[in-house]
Amino acid sequence: MRIMKSANVLLASLLAACTVGPDYTPPKPALPANWTEHAATPAEIAVTHQQLKNWWASFNDPTLDRLVDTALTSNYDLKIAGQRLIGARAARVIAASADYPQIDAGVIASNNEASNTLEYPPVFGKGTNYRFWQAGFDATWEIDIFGGTQRAKQAAEADYGATIEARRAVLVSLLAELTTDYATLRASQDRLAIADRNVTAARISVELTEQSFARGLGNNLDVAQAQAQLQTVLSSEPPLRAAIARMTHAISVLLGQIPGGTLERELSQSEGKIPVAPSLPITLPSEVIANRPDIRRAERQFAAATARIGVAVADMYPHFSIPLSFTPQTSTLTELFRASSLVWQIGLSASDHLYTGGALPARVRQAREQAEEARLAYEQIVLRAFQNVEDGLIDYMTEAQRDITLKAAAEDSELAFQRSTRLYKAGLTDFLHVLVNERAAYAAEDLSTQSELESITDAIALYKALGAGWQDIYPADERAQPNVLRPASAARQ
Repeated sequence: MRIMKSANVLLASLLAACTVGPDYTPPKPALPANWTEHAATPAEIAVTHQQLKNWWASFNDPTLDRLVDTALTSNYDLKIAGQRLIGARAARVIAASADYPQIDAGVIASNNEASNTLEYPPVFGKGTNYRFWQAGFDATWEIDIFGGTQRAKQAAEADYGATIEARRAVLVSLLAELTTDYATLRASQDRLAIADRNVTAARISVELTEQSFARGLGNNLDVAQAQAQLQTVLSSEPPLRAAIARMTHAISVLLGQIPGGTLERELSQSEGKIPVAPSLPITLPSEVIANRPDIRRAERQFAAATARIGVAVADMYPHFSIPLSFTPQTSTLTELFRASSLVWQIGLSASDHLYTGGALPARVRQAREQAEEARLAYEQIVLRAFQNVEDGLIDYMTEAQRDITLKAAAEDSELAFQRSTRLYKAGLTDFLHVLVNERAAYAAEDLSTQSELESITDAIALYKALGAGWQDIYPADERAQPNVLRPASAARQ
């Protein structure tokens, strides 16, 4: 009964040329028309498309551009991701090879001694010792009647696409991390310069109180307070120098260099300005789906998991193959390739599972569960991506408003400090007003710089949330030269 059933299944399959398992349908998540925090205009969308490609160039910092170019060719995370891509390409070739006959070839030359107590092999009067020569090849071609090989190829192709997106995700993260470290370095250098200026101002205050005390216009308390303020400002410098060193170390590692080299000395000695990001127009939500590598990777993983359902289902059906062999055999080397020495075989092989203890249906259930898991993971990543963008918009806009307020506070505090100093010199106020305004001026200027850095990091986080940076660096066809990256400077030309 089982043989008849298998024959009927084979006949129906041959006629229909079926491919078992579900066909993949890309998910279509429901998207809002616009961001809740900002409704983009068509003009903003067009500008955004261009900005997202090389967003770090909008900082207009040649040093940063040079660091990005170096990281694209030297960063080890990118190199490791490139090696994974080579492996995924090889896996795709392996899956596709099942479409073709598998051919083996070999040669045997031996001198055999037959047993005198056996009737086989017969030696026909030449004694029990005889020579044996054999050459030929064997071929096996499995017929993909139920589409198991086709589904395996689809899974490998989707895995390859997921690996491409994984490398793109590494690139997006690298650009964000490098730019953030560079902005933090410049902000730390700026804060150190602010501290240096305040040390100078504090020394002047000490001298001023000492002069006033010498003229009988001040007291020891004013001198002690001025000296305490000087020591307080001095104490803020070592942590800033340590932060500068840590950032140069981090940048060196991102560029594949040992910390402490020429790059670190160059970045430590130079005091460039904090990069200023321009206003960021926000694109439509659908562009996040198109740009973010983590979403694109999750979609490819879902496609691969769906294809593997077909592989598991096809394994439940009979397997058919065509064996073919040509094997000349002779005892004389000169006769090896004569037609009379040829031994050949061709036929049709069929095999089926009689009993597997429920393993095959369980594999199908497992494949379906993994596909559903991949689908849910995709939807979850989409939700988190939109949360990242919405949070980034709020942070970016809020910090921009805070930065304006702090800059105004820093200007007012500096003005108050200068006026109180002049009044103290004229003997019209006590030193306490000078001290309070001096502390306020230093704190306000330092906070303004920190807010400026926070605005930059919020902008960087928003670019990363939008999946920006990989579009003009990797070639459109990832199959060609997977380890070759276009320099960022060339991508902007």
